[in-house]
Amino acid sequence: MSVPNSTSLPRSNPISGDEALEFDGAPEILRAWGAGLTPDPDLTVSEWADRHRMLSGRASAEPGRYRTARTPYMGEIMDRLSPGDPTQRIVFMKAAQVGATEAGNNWIGFAIHQAPGPMLAVQPTVELAKRNSRQRIDPLIDESPELRERVKPARSRDAGNTMLSKEFAGGILIMTGANSAVGLRSTPARYIFLDEVDAYPASADEEGDPVTLAEARSLTFAHRRKVFLVSTPTIRGLSRIEREFEASDQRRYFVPCPHCGQEQWLKFERLRWQKGRPETAEYHCEGCDAAIAEHHKTTMLESGEWRATATAADPNTVGYHLSALYSPIGWLSWERIVRAWDAAQGSDDAIKAFRNTILGETWVETGEAPDWQRLYDQRERWKPGNVLAGGLFLTAGADVQKDRIEVDVWAWGRGLESWLVDHIVIEGGPDRHEAWGDLTDLLGRTWPHERGAHLKIARLAIDTGYEAPAVYGWARAQGFAQVAPVKGVEGFNRASPVSGPTYVDATEGGKRLRRGARLWTVAVSTFKAETYRFLRLERPTEEDMADGAAFSPGTVHLPHWVENEWLKQFVAEQLVTVRTKRGFARLEWQKLRERNEALDCRVYARAAAWIAGADRWPDEKWRDLEDQLGVADASADPAGQINRQAQASQGKRQSDWLGRRGGWF
Repeated sequence: MSVPNSTSLPRSNPISGDEALEFDGAPEILRAWGAGLTPDPDLTVSEWADRHRMLSGRASAEPGRYRTARTPYMGEIMDRLSPGDPTQRIVFMKAAQVGATEAGNNWIGFAIHQAPGPMLAVQPTVELAKRNSRQRIDPLIDESPELRERVKPARSRDAGNTMLSKEFAGGILIMTGANSAVGLRSTPARYIFLDEVDAYPASADEEGDPVTLAEARSLTFAHRRKVFLVSTPTIRGLSRIEREFEASDQRRYFVPCPHCGQEQWLKFERLRWQKGRPETAEYHCEGCDAAIAEHHKTTMLESGEWRATATAADPNTVGYHLSALYSPIGWLSWERIVRAWDAAQGSDDAIKAFRNTILGETWVETGEAPDWQRLYDQRERWKPGNVLAGGLFLTAGADVQKDRIEVDVWAWGRGLESWLVDHIVIEGGPDRHEAWGDLTDLLGRTWPHERGAHLKIARLAIDTGYEAPAVYGWARAQGFAQVAPVKGVEGFNRASPVSGPTYVDATEGGKRLRRGARLWTVAVSTFKAETYRFLRLERPTEEDMADGAAFSPGTVHLPHWVENEWLKQFVAEQLVTVRTKRGFARLEWQKLRERNEALDCRVYARAAAWIAGADRWPDEKWRDLEDQLGVADASADPAGQINRQAQASQGKRQSDWLGRRGGWF
């Protein structure tokens, strides 16, 4: 690859005084920034990796010297990151296990060794950034002598090498999370590595889109900047990486058929196998339809090349897409891909994961509202206010309206199977003192369980969208262990649909309390789509159940006493695709009718279950809860609280999911 004469490049690009003063250590950063304007080397990133990169046994399944030939398709992508290439933004929408992470690490190593300058590496969260630093960046430096001698050694009194900051001659590497606005605006950066952008929150500390905030740090470097956006995609219409890829020149990796020579990019629909025999998987050529065995893949990859399939909206951006069909032999085989596909059948979640992580494609979310009359016909008969045997703990969702507070109580079991236990309407809005008293009484109320126990509400999530100060004040008075004020935001976030808590100001007796309330943020689209998906699950017939069949995980059980109006509210929205002004697809929940309190209360109760930890409990905790319910004495009136303190005689903390005594988290 040719490199422009360094003398033709600008040697200065002044930084504003305000920008220089908005972070600590400005003089040091400015020196690094200035050094980043020195002439760049002739070496490309891939050449540097082949010459200097060593893979550690701590961080790689194939330790030893890095070889670009192992993943030939990564060569061009890495070289686009080289200073000699004029491209400013490189977009990579990809499957898992294709070598993207190591390519990004090669770029970091190259910058430290060959083209020093300020660099910002962003993970979805600060915690993931710390983990990546320990598991990836530290081994990258430790295993490469050229990097070890340039990065300051870690010392307790030296801030130059910390968990999230690595100083080196002429530059600095700052690592942060997309959930930290402070981290994203901490320093100007010539190089920006945005990893797994589809897992980023919609907003960083409510200051705006994390990608936009991060890219703003590179604007002072003009045409010498490099931005690398990498991610496995998620949901069609919401995926950041898909949106960026569609705005690019959409490059695909074309490989030749070993039989007829026709060049083509690999598609899953041309992978064929005998039913029930994944080991027979072969790829069929688009030209001659001949079967291509997987042992041909190595030669095909070596002879492949990237080709643009569209015209980029921005000439400074190139985009790449790659599925796991290209994964090198010894990593993810075609046989394993077929086995994963067969195993995913019958589960929307599993098929979504397959499309995202193996095909590197987005999932089309089905947001059509279920028919309320079908739900009416599926109602089950049990006594109002009772908890059936499968329900193991209770949560509630409260929706505050102008003239009432609506509360739905849900029981949850294994696999997030759920039962509507109670529907309560408290008359009077947030201005009526008695309404808050009635809501407080609900926190102490118990509901009888089929096995004899009495359960309290483990968590109540209450919406702060209407009269937030009143909600904060009431929640403070009850204690945040049992009550979780929530704020709904649009968008999908399956990895972390609930974030927080964050501290917000509250008012008590007319006095403002800084950081006086703890607020949870809920990606409501995630739980709405999940609820609709659960409502569409097939149910076993009476004959099936007589033969031992069980309800599928996630099944929603509705009682016979629920009214038509509630059912209509429960399915009052649908997910539709709308087009932005730039022509990109975007998913949006739209109301089919005005009232939707039942759906909102379900979302809040589901968020309460997530906050309580149900999505992350190991099997032993579920067994513990089942065991306690099985031996509960009705006269003991166990309360449904979680994680009580152990008895003093035991001298340790134990789990009591029914909470006969003690506290919450």
